[in-house]
Amino acid sequence: MEKLFFQSSMPRSGSTLLQNIFAQNPDVYATPTSGVLELVFAARGNYTSSPEFLAQDPTLMKKGFLEFCRKGMEGYYEGITDKKYVVDKSRGWGIHYDFLNEIFPQPKIVCMVRNLKDVFASMEKNYRKNPDKQDPILDWSTMQGTSVPKRIDIWAQGVPVGMALERLSEIFRMGLDKHIHFVKFEDLCLYPEETMKSVYNYLGIPHFEHDFDNIEQVTQEDDAVYGAFGDHTIRQKLEVVPSKAKDILGKDVVDWIWNNYQWYNQAFNYRQ
Repeated sequence: MEKLFFQSSMPRSGSTLLQNIFAQNPDVYATPTSGVLELVFAARGNYTSSPEFLAQDPTLMKKGFLEFCRKGMEGYYEGITDKKYVVDKSRGWGIHYDFLNEIFPQPKIVCMVRNLKDVFASMEKNYRKNPDKQDPILDWSTMQGTSVPKRIDIWAQGVPVGMALERLSEIFRMGLDKHIHFVKFEDLCLYPEETMKSVYNYLGIPHFEHDFDNIEQVTQEDDAVYGAFGDHTIRQKLEVVPSKAKDILGKDVVDWIWNNYQWYNQAFNYRQ
């Protein structure tokens, strides 16, 4: 492996699609949702609190720990693939840029975004997929999640959408956005060749001519692990997806999303 790159995207914004487009390139190993970040975080917890580390020279321990993380991440993927480049997908990389930067100086992070009305509409669409099963978000005894506006509010305040939005807002507040390459889902669908060229230019690796009409699903995940919202299935053909947000959520909810996330709309130049 020559270089390790990272993808840290909004939920329901085409992150799985992008990974499988990457996977068409014979030089790229693109992961499903990766657990590498969790391995590094577990190590960081022990490094931070274990007396064996605390009792030694802190400068030396920091140097050793960061090298442990770097060699560990490289070794993980060298055990999996012999391809030149790896794109590791995890939503946490962006907000932890400063930590990642100490392991891999000036890391390259790609972040997929999408019009928020369509992110929430996709969440609601998944919620409705399995009416035969009880969903924990709905509780009539407490009137929790019993309407579209209530469910939107729950997702906006929790995992995965709320957490992703809070992380993204912090990324902009801390000025980390200048290090990240943002890709709008809509641009990928409308202008796939130009969009992927810009991604390759950012990563600094040779461009590859992709076949956007025949995207094979290479990444595999057991979506049952992620519950009702674990849908990582992609369309074979990349094409424009008309927004159905108003039909799914209602105009009042779409307007609420627009009015309450102006910072997001302005950051990514979305129009109502």
